Amino acid sequence: MSITKAKIMNGAESFFLKGNKIGIVLSHGFVGTPQSVREVGELLNQYGYTVLAPRLTGHGTTISDFETAKHTEWLKDLENAYLTLKETCEEVFIIGQSMGGALSLQLAAINPEIKGVVTINAALHVPAYDKYANASVPRFIPEDAPDIKDPTAEEITYDSVPLSAVHELQKVLRQTIDRLGDVHNPVLALVSEDDHVVPPSDSKQIVKEVSSHTKARILLKNSYHVASLDYDKKLIAYYSHVFITKMINN
Repeated sequence: MSITKAKIMNGAESFFLKGNKIGIVLSHGFVGTPQSVREVGELLNQYGYTVLAPRLTGHGTTISDFETAKHTEWLKDLENAYLTLKETCEEVFIIGQSMGGALSLQLAAINPEIKGVVTINAALHVPAYDKYANASVPRFIPEDAPDIKDPTAEEITYDSVPLSAVHELQKVLRQTIDRLGDVHNPVLALVSEDDHVVPPSDSKQIVKEVSSHTKARILLKNSYHVASLDYDKKLIAYYSHVFITKMINN
């Protein structure tokens, strides 16, 4: 019996942008795709960096594909991207948005040689999903429009989310909270003042609880949750560039 792989949505593919010997793994968030971080990736590549943005398992294909995805696969997807860049880059950083930020912190906790982590509205809690923590129904949960301030921005995403995927997300969040103290890599937490998905207090908790000697939190004042597609995307790339430059020169 042959297994048919789910077709990837147009524009949702992983992408690689070749640059210098400093590599960046760039992770999208839950329900998103590499499309949501592509503009930031291109801006970082313009600064000279090599950028690899993997598509996390079950994202950007079909709801049924997403329904079978496991949180361990998502972390493995990021780890594989990291190992790929490590082959050709002298230093590797990781930047993650929302759940991607949580996964980035987990990856850093088990790979202390990662030079630094930038989180963009990293999630430790998603209050809208709390009521589904112990639920067995419904099978699918309707998704609201992406939380983006810029009305011209568009994100490739799903209209609904499998309950099973929500449970996998919640596993990621719990594990990330448990592992914050294991993160010794430098951390920069970028956080939108107005985020209607993840409490901005999550980034305060991250900066407080990681064991990093170098850690900072910067507010994004003109973006909502999906900040990489919002008005502050150029600032995200700029702040990341400044952080990376400092870490390389230390």
